[in-house]
Amino acid sequence: MDFDALIQDIQKNNWKVHGLELYENDRLIHHYGNTTDGRFPIYSATKTMVSIAAGIACDRGKFDLEKSVLTYLPSKIIHQMSESQRTAYQAVTIERLMTMSVDGYPFRPEGESYLQYSLSCPLPDVRTKVFHYTNISAYLVGVALTEALQEDLFQFLNRNLFVPLHITEPVYQRCPDGYFYGASGMEMPVHDLSRVGMLLAHNGVYENERILSEKYVKTATGIRQMNREGGYGYFIWKYRDGFRISGKWGQRCYVLPERGLIISHLSHMEEDSHKLTESMERHLLGIG
Repeated sequence: MDFDALIQDIQKNNWKVHGLELYENDRLIHHYGNTTDGRFPIYSATKTMVSIAAGIACDRGKFDLEKSVLTYLPSKIIHQMSESQRTAYQAVTIERLMTMSVDGYPFRPEGESYLQYSLSCPLPDVRTKVFHYTNISAYLVGVALTEALQEDLFQFLNRNLFVPLHITEPVYQRCPDGYFYGASGMEMPVHDLSRVGMLLAHNGVYENERILSEKYVKTATGIRQMNREGGYGYFIWKYRDGFRISGKWGQRCYVLPERGLIISHLSHMEEDSHKLTESMERHLLGIG
């Protein structure tokens, strides 16, 4: 393991890496850049926060992943849907949304009402499971959670996840309908993202406090839907012998439980973010 060589690659190539942390057996052994003070966009890593909220709600018997998303959406919105859309959505379970296995959505919701836009998108045969990555799936799960809990989803996350992990309220985004967006829009320090990874690495326990059930963590971080990247869980990506929390431009938290490693970094690399991954793998994991 050569942390200095990774940092040399970052600096030599002028990669815009805000900060990076490396943990081994729960101990922070290396860090680089701004890891504790600056809040940086985490983009789709926000989806993992929705997954954790769903797990907490399931553990408390307030949410059921096997139920149709229509079970939880406001009746007023459901009545505004066409009959064909209601029929299609009756077959769309929360789990299908969380595994990105519903085909047909655009990448993101738009317009004055994200909810109405999302529910008006024509879907092909929803009985066929195919990996299709879209922000709409995470957004709809967030709306369903809000309605199931009868509580603003960000406030639920803040009380049940962020406060126990000593994460000061992150920056977040709402949709035009007022719901926590859920698919993107959050900002936090690198160190806070590492704390989320630590929670999952310890099967839902943080500082001897159980926040999430081990059963849910095992399911959420396992392979629930195959894709070309190696598999997907509940808004969490499979990664080698572990898993990763991921955003679009180099926002990552790699969790490798068998090796006792957690590697987190927040970056802004609109191109070539894979080169940062390759350097990390070569210098920290001995791959390539």
